[in-house]
Amino acid sequence: MLKAINALLAVLAGVGGGFALYLILNWLVERLPGRWEDRIKPYIFIGPAIVFVTIFLVYPALRTAYLSFFDDDGEEFVGLANYVDLLGESSFLNALFNNVLWLIVVPAGVVIAGLIVAVLADQLSTRGENTVKSFIFLPMAISFVGASTIWRFVYAFEPEGRPQIGLLNAVWTFFGGDPVAWIQNDSFRLNSFLLMVIMIWLQTGFAMVLLSAAIKNVPTETVEAARIDGASEIQIFFQVVVPQIWSTVVTVFVTVLILTLKIFDIIYVMTGGRFNTDVIGNRFITELINFGRDGRASAIVVMLLVAVIPVMIYQVRQFRQMEATR
Repeated sequence: MLKAINALLAVLAGVGGGFALYLILNWLVERLPGRWEDRIKPYIFIGPAIVFVTIFLVYPALRTAYLSFFDDDGEEFVGLANYVDLLGESSFLNALFNNVLWLIVVPAGVVIAGLIVAVLADQLSTRGENTVKSFIFLPMAISFVGASTIWRFVYAFEPEGRPQIGLLNAVWTFFGGDPVAWIQNDSFRLNSFLLMVIMIWLQTGFAMVLLSAAIKNVPTETVEAARIDGASEIQIFFQVVVPQIWSTVVTVFVTVLILTLKIFDIIYVMTGGRFNTDVIGNRFITELINFGRDGRASAIVVMLLVAVIPVMIYQVRQFRQMEATR
């Protein structure tokens, strides 16, 4: 009860404090002469946001980059030694390879699954479409940790002869197969691909909503014209619909790509990085919390940041192009 009250007070204080701050600043600016009021008011409203972003984002990023050139205790300058050591370790390279696999499979899987659901749901009645989309979108309300806990029961394994509480093993043994330790099975990275399924399951609803909206905005005249010309439904979809929603497809892909670059929660809950499933985000936690290697952990963050920045720049350009074409 006390925690709930503290949380409520924190929310009220944060929202109320921000609202009061802008009211006071606005009241002060309105007391200035008209010309100065028009000049200063924009900066008054964006000023607090810039200050908070600088304090809580820019400064920590610069501080992290600075610490990446120091030893584990952040006292002795070691130059690029942390980067060299990490890139020379097979375990880190394995985590890097796993990240690349996630980047190849998950964004593409989310886009494909989102497109399939969006197209099929559009063929239903209005009530049926809304019901299906609600169920598909529901996982978006679940945290990554909560989703991972759910899927641990799906992939759960018990030795042969004992009841299988895991859904996948229950189905597998029902058809005559032997129980499989799915999460421990790293043959051909099977366990990593099974973990990717969780991410795809979580993000399909997000892709479905955006792609469905884009498909509904495709002019019916172009679709009807293609039908008159004798095009099949598959040809219409890939040659008429997809080119007109391509900007939305790219936006969904890049958004999920950025999220996948930072993946950590699923790996941490499901395997802790064991069984050949480690990724960069989880390796950062291992270096920082488990081993107390501040310098190496900072170097991992910097490498991750360097990988994310070009993707973010590309996404911003895509948004600008979309706005320009409207």
